[in-house]
Amino acid sequence: QVQLEESGGGLVQVGGSLRLSCAASGRTFSSYSVNWFRQRPGKERELVASITESGGITSYAESVKGRFTISRDNAKNTAYLQMNSLKPEDTAVYYCHVPGNWGQGTQVTVSS
Repeated sequence: QVQLEESGGGLVQVGGSLRLSCAASGRTFSSYSVNWFRQRPGKERELVASITESGGITSYAESVKGRFTISRDNAKNTAYLQMNSLKPEDTAVYYCHVPGNWGQGTQVTVSS
């Protein structure tokens, strides 16, 4: 089992940037694909970005494509979500996920 802990959320103005981190415990982090989900107020949780085990393939929701970048450093057991050009509609709790495991989430609030 992998334990996940997100950090890096906060309050940012429209157009600003944040970088979320997802620190994983356990030696098998590199064996998992990693996903970032978000849950906006009053909405269902949605997939934002994914990255394969080696980091060679990434994918994004259309709503964040070109603004968000997912990456990982397997030597540090950490995944990242770089978020640029933030919009008010990006306000959400962001969750890190590997198959079978979720982090506790980190709040991102974009003010206009």
